[in-house]
Amino acid sequence: MECPEDDCTRPASVELHIPWAENRTVCVAHARVLGQRDGVVADPTPGSAAELLED
Repeated sequence: MECPEDDCTRPASVELHIPWAENRTVCVAHARVLGQRDGVVADPTPGSAAELLED
């Protein structure tokens, strides 16, 4: 599954739990940015270790 963010082709490997919206699964780069908002919890998806350790 690819990251649903605009113009992103990275694999979606982190689920964001967002209190004010539906949860969504995004790539590591977008999870770093979006996960900094208050109340958002970033949860790696099972089997995503390779994507999480990318350079």
